[in-house]
Amino acid sequence: MPSILGANTLSGGYNVANSLRMDGDQSDDSLSKSISGVNTTKFTLSFWTKYAAVQNIGSEGPILFSSENNSSDYITFQFNTSNQIDFSFQGTQNRRITNRVFRDPSAWYHIVVAIDTTQGTAGNRLKIYVNGVQETSFATSTTNVSQNANISPLDETLDYSIGRYNGQGSDFCYDGYFAEFAAIYGTAYAASDFGEFDSDSPTIWKPKDVSGLTFGSNGFYLEFKQSGTGTDANGMGADTSGNDNHFAVNNLTAVDQSTDTCTNNFCTLNPNIVFGANNSEMKEGNLVYDDSRGDWRAAVGTFGASSGKWYYEIKLGGGTYHQVGIVGTTVPTSPANLIDLSQVHGGFSFYNDNGNLIARTDGNTISGWASGNVNTTAQTNDILQVALDMDNKYIYFGKAGTFVKSGDPTSGSTGTGGIDISSDYTAGVVAIPGITMYHSADGSINFGSPAFAISSGNSDANGHGNFEYAVPSGYFALCTKNLAEHG
Repeated sequence: MPSILGANTLSGGYNVANSLRMDGDQSDDSLSKSISGVNTTKFTLSFWTKYAAVQNIGSEGPILFSSENNSSDYITFQFNTSNQIDFSFQGTQNRRITNRVFRDPSAWYHIVVAIDTTQGTAGNRLKIYVNGVQETSFATSTTNVSQNANISPLDETLDYSIGRYNGQGSDFCYDGYFAEFAAIYGTAYAASDFGEFDSDSPTIWKPKDVSGLTFGSNGFYLEFKQSGTGTDANGMGADTSGNDNHFAVNNLTAVDQSTDTCTNNFCTLNPNIVFGANNSEMKEGNLVYDDSRGDWRAAVGTFGASSGKWYYEIKLGGGTYHQVGIVGTTVPTSPANLIDLSQVHGGFSFYNDNGNLIARTDGNTISGWASGNVNTTAQTNDILQVALDMDNKYIYFGKAGTFVKSGDPTSGSTGTGGIDISSDYTAGVVAIPGITMYHSADGSINFGSPAFAISSGNSDANGHGNFEYAVPSGYFALCTKNLAEHG
C-alpha cells in the first residue's frame, strides 16, 4: 500500500504543522460536539491518523469517529479488534469491514469515506480510500443505501465524538494521532481532493491544502493549530472551515498538541517489538513505557539510522531501574529472558540503577562507566540525554543538560567522553533507539514531539523537535524530514 512512511519532503508542497495525540483508555481523551441535522445525499469524511495501540486494543475496537442520535441510528468509524477498518452508517446497515489490516505504528494513514446516494450503481454510493487508493476488498459488505436517499442519521441532531464512541466505556477510546480532520456536507469528494502522490516518489501519498473546499453549513475542519482547552477558536478542537463548529476538548491538555504529523513523521516506540516476560503498557502515542508488572521489559523505536547524528531524551518516571540507549539492526524476536537493553546485539545503554547512573553493553558495565566514575545520580523527573554520532560511531550520555565524563558530542572522530560503538556498527548497520524498564518503572521518551511539558524548549538546527536541553551542534531529531537530509 502507498504509505507516508518515507520522508515526505521530496517535492516540497503543503506542510501540516500539528496533530492531536490521544491516549485511549488511559485518559479517555476525545473531542465532542452536538451538530444540528441537515438533509443531504452526499457526505465526505477525511483524516490522517497514526495508530498507536495496534497490540493493546482492549475488548472493543477503538473508535476514531462516531455520531449518534440513538442506539440504532448512528455513524461509526473504527479499527476493530483485528485491526481492520470497520465503517457503518444507519446503524449496522451500510457497513464495510476491510480484508486489509492496519497495524503499522510508524505509518501515517490517510482515510477518506465518501457517500453519494445519487450514484446509479449501488456499489459506488459508499467509497473508502486509504492513502489515495480505493478499498475494494471487504470481509463484510452489507446493504447499500437506496438511491437518492438522504443520509440518515445526518438529518438528525447528532452527538459527534472524535476518539471515542459517545457514552460508551474506555475500551472504545482511540490511542493515536489525528491530523487534518474534515467532515463535508453536500459534496462527495475523492481522495485526490485531499492528497496527491509525490511527483519524485510516486508511491508516497501526501496531503494538500483543503481550505478551499466547500464544507457545507454543518461541516468542520480541524487542524489542531491551537493548544487551548476551551470550545472556541483557541481550543484544540477549533474548526477552521469558517463554520465555527468548534469541538469541546475532553481530558486533553496542551501537551497533547503534537508536531508529529503526516508531513514530518517522528520516531516513537514500537509496540510490535517488545521483549521480556510479561506485557507492559505503552501510553501517550507510544512515547511512555510503563512496566507496571514489575518484570524486565525492553522496547525499541520505529526508526533507526546508519549515518548522521541524532539526539533524544528520556524523562524518568517512578520505579528504580531505567535504561535508554541503542540496539543494532539484528533485533531478536522473542528473548523472554532479556535482562536489559544492553544484552541485545549492539546494545549500549545509560542505566539508572536504583539512583546510580552507569553505562552498559553486552549485559556488563563498560570499563570506566561504573557509578563512581559517572559522577552523577538519577531520580524521578530527571531527564537523561542521548547523542548518537553514527558518522564517527560514538554514543554520548548526559543528564540535565550536561554530558557525563566531560562528553563532547561535537568532537567528531576524537570521541571525547563518548563510547566507541564502531565494532558493532560497521558500515550499513542501523542503530535503533531503545529503552528498558524494571521494577514498576516508567519513562517518557522524547524524540522531538514530547508527551510531557517542556520548560525551556529547544529545537535542532533545522527547527525540528522540542527538547528540554540544547541539542548539540550538528545533531538532529529523529523525524522523516531530518532523515531525508541527514540519514
